Amino acid sequence: MRNILILGGTTEASALARLLAECGERATLSYAGRVDNPRPQPVPVRVGGFGGAEGLAAYLQSEGVTHLVDATHPFAATMSGNAVIAARQAGVAHIALTRPAWRAEQDDRWTHAPDMAGAIAALDGPARRIMLALGRMHADAFAVQPQHFYLLRFVDAPAVPPVLPQHHLVIDRGPFGVEGDRRLMQEHRIDLILCKNAGGAGAQAKLIAARQLDLPVLMIDRPALPDRLEAHDPQDVLRWLDHDADRGV
Repeated sequence: MRNILILGGTTEASALARLLAECGERATLSYAGRVDNPRPQPVPVRVGGFGGAEGLAAYLQSEGVTHLVDATHPFAATMSGNAVIAARQAGVAHIALTRPAWRAEQDDRWTHAPDMAGAIAALDGPARRIMLALGRMHADAFAVQPQHFYLLRFVDAPAVPPVLPQHHLVIDRGPFGVEGDRRLMQEHRIDLILCKNAGGAGAQAKLIAARQLDLPVLMIDRPALPDRLEAHDPQDVLRWLDHDADRGV
């Protein structure tokens, strides 16, 4: 019987877990552990790191994993790199379930930053009112640009408040709607959206709202990732699994 490990933390990972459970597949969903109250899942859940590529390879072998699905966030470059190496070392079939990157449309006002440091540097200058759509991991890094007001939205309340001197924190769990995001931007008089190119439909509402309000967006581009087999839909992963079975893998 197939034994599938899903590296998760995304809506796509949860959707795949539901699909595999409905199909009677044996699967485990692994979280890095950064969400305090993850949603219930229909498959066993593992929380915590593996100890790099070597640790992940050892886990794959010790647990008898036959297929590895990397459904982590598009910016989890280290984990995705470790998945490629570990799958090769353990002799395990591997695929990435990824979201297509967002692309600017005709009325969008995007500028780009290559990484987080570039985004922080791009905020030099007069005070602005920024929707910082990056999650709680990166918020405090923007304290070096204290002249700005930051609108933050986290899934869980942080144990320690953000160190940003001027901010408003919203605790909410997506996916979010265009109307709600537009209202939030107007309520806080936002004049810049700063986000990572996470892709997918679930987090796109803020970009549509920004377009409707004619607001500029500072987009952090995706990191370079190793070459790997990719799918963009959980059903495609299921077809890949069945194709492997037909080949006797």
